[in-house]
Amino acid sequence: MPQAVVCLSSALRFHELTTENPFEVWIALKQGAWSPRMEYPPVHVVRFSGTALSFGVVEYLVEGTAIKVYTPAKTVADCFKFRSKIGTELALHALRECFQEQKATMDELWEAAKVCRVANVMRPYMESLS
Repeated sequence: MPQAVVCLSSALRFHELTTENPFEVWIALKQGAWSPRMEYPPVHVVRFSGTALSFGVVEYLVEGTAIKVYTPAKTVADCFKFRSKIGTELALHALRECFQEQKATMDELWEAAKVCRVANVMRPYMESLS
């Protein structure tokens, strides 16, 4: 799926920001894009558009295959955006781990929060870390 970007819980695991193994692969697709139908692994699709889809995409080579994954900062911001789906606790844990493990700077986290339109939600948690 060349248009898919690994996101949320799957990206957290990829960046080693959680020890939790997601039971499904979370991918981001453009609004209106075709959703893959696969039996294994189970896939959970979330939809993005515009800058929220293209911001923070990095391509990695994994076992000879190129995959797109959001940066740690964008992944954390997405977790806050989709906190009703993945849980607020996971979003908070991801933010703490990302900052403590120096996977992203406060500026990178803030920029991602603005792109994902969760700056007001993330602000008090980010302030508590600095």
